[in-house]
Amino acid sequence: MAVTDDAILRVREMIVTGELKPGDRLPREADLAERLGLSRNSLREAVKALSLVRVLDVRQGDGTYVSSLRADDLLGALSFVLELHRGQESTLEVLQVRRILEPAATAMAAQRVGPEEVASLRALCDTAESAHSLEELVAHDLEFHQAIARCSGNAYLAQLLETMAGPQARTRIWHGIAEGGAVERTVSEHRAIVDALANRQTELARSWSTVHVAGVEQWLVGLS
Repeated sequence: MAVTDDAILRVREMIVTGELKPGDRLPREADLAERLGLSRNSLREAVKALSLVRVLDVRQGDGTYVSSLRADDLLGALSFVLELHRGQESTLEVLQVRRILEPAATAMAAQRVGPEEVASLRALCDTAESAHSLEELVAHDLEFHQAIARCSGNAYLAQLLETMAGPQARTRIWHGIAEGGAVERTVSEHRAIVDALANRQTELARSWSTVHVAGVEQWLVGLS
């Protein structure tokens, strides 16, 4: 194991065990390095790596602190990585993950969704149907899927799906959908999902969500 990797594991262990809690200030570099049996250079590299993924917060002139460790903060690093890898192959892999997670979130939402949320989802379908630009379609699509994920009641799942729903990739996909004349079909699938949610038909909601994401995935495969 590389020395820096070992240093990362040591610091991570302190956080996982609760020795260091969110908001805690790390001991001085020299003291922590001696305590962990690490060189100051390897500890410095570990801190740099953990700050990049937002586990640690380095404040110049003040010290290094454990971040809030909130899911939305930590997953922000994943969002950055995904935006760096937005080629066709990477986008397809992200869709494959969405095809696993979104139907599960939709099924969970069917058990919890309320009348106001259903009304909001129907309104999003209406506005998408009358959208005048690609930007509007992308915005409505993002809000539609994010709203369903939030209805799942699982904050981690909702945040993960939101992180994977990069606007750049969706813009490209919606551009293809619009050019192929499939906007009406896509909105129709959205409405079918909402109907299943409104009627608390868990498995039907899951199925429509699977069909919806799989259809986009098939379209992308057809481009290769």
